[in-house]
Amino acid sequence: MIQAIVFLPLLAALVAGLGQRAIGPFASKLVTTGALFTSCALSWPIFLSFVAGTGEAEVVTVLHWVSSGALQFDWALRVDTLTAVMLVVITTVSALVHLYSWGYMEEDPDQPRFFAYLSLFTFAMLMLVTADNLVQMFFGWEGVGLASYLLIGFWYKKPSANAAAIKAFVVNRVGDLGFMLGIFGTFLVFGTVSIPEILAAAPGMAGSTIGFFGYRVDTMTLLCLLLFIGAMGKSAQLGLHTWLPDAMEGPTPVSALIHAATMVTAGVFMVCRLSPMFETAPIALGVVTFVGAATCLFAATVGTTQWDIKRVIAYSTCSQLGYMFFAAGVGAYGAAMFHLFTHAFFKALLFLGAGSVIHAMHHEQDMRYYGGLRKHIPLTYWAMMMGTLAITGVGIAGVAGFAGFHSKDGILEAAFAAGGGGVVAFWVGIFAALLTSFYSWRLVFLTFYGKPRWEASEHIQHAVHGEHEEPSDEHSSGNHAPHHHDPHGDGTAGYHPHESPLSMLIPLGVLSLGAVFAGFVFAHPFIYPEEGKTFWADSIAFDEHLMHLAHEVPTWVKWAPFAVMAIGLFLAWNSYVRNTSLPARFAAQFRLLYQFLYNKWYFDELYNILFVKPAFAIGRFFWKRGDEGTIDRFGPDGAAALVAGGTRLAVRLQSGYVYGYAFVMLLGLVGLASWAMVNFL
Repeated sequence: MIQAIVFLPLLAALVAGLGQRAIGPFASKLVTTGALFTSCALSWPIFLSFVAGTGEAEVVTVLHWVSSGALQFDWALRVDTLTAVMLVVITTVSALVHLYSWGYMEEDPDQPRFFAYLSLFTFAMLMLVTADNLVQMFFGWEGVGLASYLLIGFWYKKPSANAAAIKAFVVNRVGDLGFMLGIFGTFLVFGTVSIPEILAAAPGMAGSTIGFFGYRVDTMTLLCLLLFIGAMGKSAQLGLHTWLPDAMEGPTPVSALIHAATMVTAGVFMVCRLSPMFETAPIALGVVTFVGAATCLFAATVGTTQWDIKRVIAYSTCSQLGYMFFAAGVGAYGAAMFHLFTHAFFKALLFLGAGSVIHAMHHEQDMRYYGGLRKHIPLTYWAMMMGTLAITGVGIAGVAGFAGFHSKDGILEAAFAAGGGGVVAFWVGIFAALLTSFYSWRLVFLTFYGKPRWEASEHIQHAVHGEHEEPSDEHSSGNHAPHHHDPHGDGTAGYHPHESPLSMLIPLGVLSLGAVFAGFVFAHPFIYPEEGKTFWADSIAFDEHLMHLAHEVPTWVKWAPFAVMAIGLFLAWNSYVRNTSLPARFAAQFRLLYQFLYNKWYFDELYNILFVKPAFAIGRFFWKRGDEGTIDRFGPDGAAALVAGGTRLAVRLQSGYVYGYAFVMLLGLVGLASWAMVNFL
């Protein structure tokens, strides 16, 4: 069964990608979508068997892969609780994204290529999460990087899409260098790349040291930090996060599949899979906690100022990944995986909902040109509401709540119960929760409430009248876009948004169910298992004592997330529904702060100065002075010039006149006679 789950997407990708001209767009979509729904249908029974306590971990060998001295391992598929969770996340979201793309990509001429890329990505991600050894994990790790590059740059004729794809590829290579060094170091220390063997031997290496750049450092701390650098790149943590927002240049289904629900969670999965290693390295766990909390705060602050609907959700993803990492950093790996699980549903819902809005608004992504859409696209509106209620953590402690209420609150309670750095992470998470509520409800109010502001949209005006209008200033409140003539008097300028087709609405409905019920249904097996029943078994390092303490935290800790959610909701309503001039006045009053946040803490500008410009300068030096000025000048160009000069001389000698040749022959004879006379007479 596991072989079918993993390899059906690969087979579908090959059929759609290589046979697109023979079978056409419809068959390509049917093959890939059918394969993913089959994999999804096979994954859920495996997951539910582990939830029920009847599932058993197994390793299925596909083939013998490498045998080189001490390095020997098979290509094997590992199935345990952690794998089962990732299987349902990947296949469910991917299947729904495939179906959604039938409507969203309907007018694109390259649909077979797009669906082939989606299925290829899914195969690579499944390879990653079923890996039984680090090399196989790295194979999947690089496979999703390749598929991400192809999907972000799918519209390759668009320069910004190409730039975003290259940026994602390069930034991830930085993280992957750390990941590779971590794998090499782990093999050096343990003599194997088998994950079960490494995890079994990890406790015995606690306290040992290893040489590194002339110093003796703690072995497990070094290995875990190197591996975590890989996680930082793949999961867009602070410092290696800059690729994620730019990745929104790809089609919206790509954003939902890769950059919200699956690929960006690979780093969290890897840390949880190797959690017994991280448990032997407290310093490394402290770094994970700090980076996660810092990312959580950074992305939440930036999300409050963005106008592009997809970028707001992208920074939200960054922030939520920060929650997962600082949960892992305090030892609450089950809580981290629970939030990964619920986040997949409500974040994919938000991205696909945003895609439905963009589809309705003729590809306009600037929220300043929305407004009043709840009456025109009510089904999309309610789907987005479910996603927003889930991500903001709406719920009542001890009673019920949406998905994010159970998983995010579980992380915050575990962080508080862990003490030390966990308490700092708790307060950072609380403040980030307030910001999350604010920017999430800001998105809802700007998009679905207020008066329509579509007449200011360049895209829509061009679609309706063929006009081109400049967008409003970046500091406008969102409700004060430039005025244009409105012949209908209803703020629509002749354009009426339309609800998405059924192929797009069905995935929204299914994901809405996940956003509502996933937290309530699965909270106990994930983070509060019954006594004697450990859902995670031997798949991760589950600290039952910590989760028991988390369940017993003071009442105010349990109610704090709800309180900040309500405050964020009120601030967003007051700013974007009741008093719409307030955001512009705030931006003017605190201009430096606003600019700092709007420009994403100037990370891109800083990296441009520190890395991009020097790299271009060095490259230009070697190109102009080295390649052209030295190698080409004295090598190919020099040799070519010599040949060309000799050729020109030879051409001058070959005149074609008999007297010229006779004169040369006479000179030759005179020279020969002179030589003979000197040497023999």
